[in-house]
Amino acid sequence: MAGSDENNPGVIGPSQEVGLRAGARGKFARATGQNRRALSIVNRDVVGAPPFPCAVKKRPLSQKFAADMASKQQMKPEVPNESDDFTIIDLDDPKESNDTEVPMFERHVEAMLEEIDRMEEVEMEDIAEGPFLDIDNGDKKNPLAVVEYIDDLYKFYRKAECTGCVPPNYMAQQHDINEKMRAILIDWLIEVHYKFELMEETLYLTVNVIDRFLTVHQVVRKKLQLVGITAMLLACKYEEVSVPVVEDLILISDKAYSRKEVLDMVCDSTLCLINILRSIRKKGDTYIHLDLQEKLMINTLQFNLSSPTPYVFMRRFLKAAQSNKKLELLSFFMIELCLVEYEMLKFPPSLLAAAAIFTAQCTIGGFKHWSKTCEWYTNYKEEQLVDCSRMMVTFHQKAGTGKLTGVQRKYCTSKYGYAAKTEPATFLLEAKS
Repeated sequence: MAGSDENNPGVIGPSQEVGLRAGARGKFARATGQNRRALSIVNRDVVGAPPFPCAVKKRPLSQKFAADMASKQQMKPEVPNESDDFTIIDLDDPKESNDTEVPMFERHVEAMLEEIDRMEEVEMEDIAEGPFLDIDNGDKKNPLAVVEYIDDLYKFYRKAECTGCVPPNYMAQQHDINEKMRAILIDWLIEVHYKFELMEETLYLTVNVIDRFLTVHQVVRKKLQLVGITAMLLACKYEEVSVPVVEDLILISDKAYSRKEVLDMVCDSTLCLINILRSIRKKGDTYIHLDLQEKLMINTLQFNLSSPTPYVFMRRFLKAAQSNKKLELLSFFMIELCLVEYEMLKFPPSLLAAAAIFTAQCTIGGFKHWSKTCEWYTNYKEEQLVDCSRMMVTFHQKAGTGKLTGVQRKYCTSKYGYAAKTEPATFLLEAKS
């Protein structure tokens, strides 16, 4: 077998390469009269060398000679000669390696650390600028929460509430009814809503439909209750799965109106609306249709029942307030007190919802509380809510007195957590300058 080139400095022979790859029992053929060196010494000589058959050095280099050269370089740095065609490296001491060339993995680690530091600085800047919680973070996997476009929805609601609001002085154009009659009607409808166990959305839409209808249509006082019944029937058809039967509405109105008045005439346009809102209900072979009053109302509203009400904003703002059941019930108590009051029409639905939550938080906590998260998601600062909140405290104080106690009695039940029995936040009135 041919002699090995392992002592030939800097050269990796083919037999060595094959032997290393094949792992031939750890032995190589050795030249005559030469001792075989340890594999570790061979490996140190070829570390960092280019693949075969490139040469690493031009002459033999022992460990002792390399150490002497390294010590001389430490004592007196030599100016590199461009004519030299080799580089001396002490592989036993990693500090003596080439400092100008940083290994790739070290550069990657340094780049990653710099990026992490930069991201932490950006996050700290974001926290300093906007210290509010992401209330939708826990609902990202809930398709019903529509996290992807929930912000766009409420931007649309903000714009739409302006068109859905009624003039705060519309009652001036009514000749036979006034604000007090409206309050009596709505207080009665709140009791009807509670008796039929309807959805919360239905009540707010009912009040919205009544106000929008009275804004553009003259109504005599004898027909005002009919307007209320019809508005609730429309709201039920829009929101509810099961709509109350007309006979029950007639009965609860103390038979003030006959069946013929409630269910009388039909037109093609109202039939179209019925099909869209699933408002046709079958009894045997007889269909019950909308009456003339319902036809008049829906045409007056131009078939638009999608105006955002305070309820739409209440759900979003309560989430921002991280509410519990007590805060939620007390907030709805405040907002329903406002439904009865005609003077609260001057506030947009979003501000009413925000002020109701702010008032409820103050009532429970005993001090003013409006977090940055609430401010961010409601777009209202505490200063913008104070006036409306003080009016709500006044309504809370007198809720149990007088003749209109429908909301008070509703929220004095266990179902609504006895929210009406909570002491009013009178310190908000005292803070008024």
